[in-house]
Amino acid sequence: MAPVNNYGHHHFPEKLIPLFVTNLLDGKKVPLYGDGGNVRDWLHVDDHVRAIELVRTRGRAGEVYNIGGGTELANKELTALILDACGAQWDTSVIHVEDRKGHDQRYSVDWTKIREELGYEPRVKLEQGLREMVQWYRDHRVWWEPLLERAVL
Repeated sequence: MAPVNNYGHHHFPEKLIPLFVTNLLDGKKVPLYGDGGNVRDWLHVDDHVRAIELVRTRGRAGEVYNIGGGTELANKELTALILDACGAQWDTSVIHVEDRKGHDQRYSVDWTKIREELGYEPRVKLEQGLREMVQWYRDHRVWWEPLLERAVL
């Protein structure tokens, strides 16, 4: 199985979405790489788990099933959604930083097989999942704050 980018509760805060959420909750700016045009497909962790279980129970042995989210966005579009979910403004919350060398312009998979053969469709819409994730991080500082203290982000 090969998935796209995941997001959701308990996501380590070094990754894009939880990093942006935790920064915004702490009143910090978020670092947007380059022009923010890098495109990713996003999948809520609960949908990812459902897909794995579907492949485990109904998939054909030896087959590869790509797991997609069906929500491809440029990072600047995703940033706008995260800002909205956190109640933050672009002009006071975003700082553009130099893009990483070798940073993929687009990361996506063809997940036709899991949809057509197994009937898989994600259930959690990105905007809903982001709102729930922001609330989870607001409610669980005791979980993520120690991780930030130990990590070099």
